Amino acid sequence: QVQLVESGGGLVQAGGSLRLSCAASGRTFSSAAMGWYRQAPGKERELVASILSGGGINYADSVKGRFTISISRDNAKNTVSLQMNSLKPEDTGVYYCNVRSPGGVAYDYWGQGTQVTVSS
Repeated sequence: QVQLVESGGGLVQAGGSLRLSCAASGRTFSSAAMGWYRQAPGKERELVASILSGGGINYADSVKGRFTISISRDNAKNTVSLQMNSLKPEDTGVYYCNVRSPGGVAYDYWGQGTQVTVSS
């Protein structure tokens, strides 16, 4: 059974930092793309950052220079982390971990979400 276990959300003041982690287990994710999305109240879910199996990385323009995504892989567990620095109130939302096959055809898994709140 595939599990995505997220941790690291919380409340922080503007300018502060948080680190999110997502541990994915239950199958081999050797070719998976792993990433983080967020959803603010009343808004659609949006990509924050993703990393492909080949190492390519994408960031939303709004987080470039402030957030860093990283990944560690082994056969049993893969962990994707998001270091968030210089946080702004507009970064507030529920952050979701995502693991998907190329194109999302074979599998597309989501974590349960972790709340990030940045106070001004």
